Amino acid sequence: MSASRTVRPQAASAEIPAVPLTIEGYSVLHQMMRVRWSAWRALSDCERSEIADETGILLGRMEQNSAGQSALFSLLGHKGDLMLVHFRESFDQLNQAELQLAQLRLHDYLEPTTSYLSIIELGLYESTIKTYRSLADRGVEPYSEEWKREIEETVARQKEAMHSRLFPAMPPQRYICFYPMDRRRGEEKNWYTLPIEERQRQMNEHGIVGRRYAGEVKQIITGSIGFDDWEWGVDLFADDPIIFKKLIYEMRFDEVSAVYALFGHFYVGVRCPAAALGKLLIGAMPAAEPHKA
Repeated sequence: MSASRTVRPQAASAEIPAVPLTIEGYSVLHQMMRVRWSAWRALSDCERSEIADETGILLGRMEQNSAGQSALFSLLGHKGDLMLVHFRESFDQLNQAELQLAQLRLHDYLEPTTSYLSIIELGLYESTIKTYRSLADRGVEPYSEEWKREIEETVARQKEAMHSRLFPAMPPQRYICFYPMDRRRGEEKNWYTLPIEERQRQMNEHGIVGRRYAGEVKQIITGSIGFDDWEWGVDLFADDPIIFKKLIYEMRFDEVSAVYALFGHFYVGVRCPAAALGKLLIGAMPAAEPHKA
């Protein structure tokens, strides 16, 4: 009896495609930059103030953009001084935002260190398996017109139901932690060779940890396969940065992370509203109140 239970997931996986369905929302661009401080300090106070004001006006409009917002963060550490995060409805709009910033006088005093292009993505493991199995049970040929039509209907329903998660407002929390990641594709451990049911199980367990931190941290997952050097990007927003360490550390003990996760560089920043840009570039930003547990 136990032998038959062991074989069934493999048999089911052979009948349905291995690739889970996904739904996509905002296009996302992260821009990390270094300020050329020596050239910036060589300007007069009046010039620096004018340039900061000009930049603040544009960033203020981007913060309020109804078709996807932008936010500026002051980075900690050597990987850059500033990080801009843009949510937009298309890559064309991201390109427009990038070009608008490039035309500012401030851009002459900025040096790009890196960037990351992705799109907000939700994986539909549970819906995928249910839909694929239903189609297979009815004898619908994979990738036939009937198959494609029902898949499109499933994706459309899910996208409507998940609209607020796919097209979110920029989270307002003071701190951000961004990092890219891959799933392992090694000789001994390869995420992409696991049956879809096993990947679903591990992702469900992984999600349980994240849900325990609901209310303390806002997480946005973006897909970047075909867009950038890693497979996904992760943005975490919180008012207490210690939450980043606790959440990520706890998740490292999940099977999906402990066995299959590979992580890129981490970027941690402090939010700088457009109205405070002058204080960031010319003087000190106002300190936050100490976090109280």
